[in-house]
Amino acid sequence: MDFVDVHFWAPTFKWGISIANIADFAKPPEKISYPQQIAVTCTGVIWTRYSTVITPKNWNLFSVNVAMAGTGIYQLARKIRHDYFSEEEELVAKES
Repeated sequence: MDFVDVHFWAPTFKWGISIANIADFAKPPEKISYPQQIAVTCTGVIWTRYSTVITPKNWNLFSVNVAMAGTGIYQLARKIRHDYFSEEEELVAKES
C-alpha cells in the first residue's frame, strides 16, 4: 500500500461518521451529546482547512469534513434549540 492509497481510504471510511450523524437526525434532541457533536464539528472544521493547504489537495478529505462540520453544526443547533428555546415556545403556546 503506498502513500496515495492511505490518503484515499482514511477519508473514505470517515464518511461513515457523517452517515451515522445523518441517521441520528431522527433521534430526539434530548439524546444528542454535546461533547460528541462538538468533536464532530471541530474535527470537520479543522480537517477541512488542512485539506486545502496540503499538497496535493485532497478533495475527498475536504468533502467528508465539510459534511462532518455541517452535520455536527445541525445537530448542535437542534440540541441548543431544544435545551434553551423550547420552553419559551411552550410558554407562548400556552398563553395563546
